[in-house]
Amino acid sequence: MDGDASAYQFTIIIDRQLEGGYLVTVPALPGCFTEGRTWEEAYEMAADAIRAYCASLLKHGEPIPVDSSEGQFIGRLSVTLETV
Repeated sequence: MDGDASAYQFTIIIDRQLEGGYLVTVPALPGCFTEGRTWEEAYEMAADAIRAYCASLLKHGEPIPVDSSEGQFIGRLSVTLETV
């Protein structure tokens, strides 16, 4: 195997689309997104998209961004709303 291999972790966001399928975004890599028909396919496609994005960065002599989720929360919040 040529070159060194290093493991990186990236936060991904997988959103179910109304028209079907799943859209994946990678916040640490602006413009890095992909999609899949199923959640599992979208997850696998995310790894491919991240590899390709980072390979392009390295090819152009740019550093791979450090993914920082400090100060970030992704989750659900239930609220009660009064109806009018």
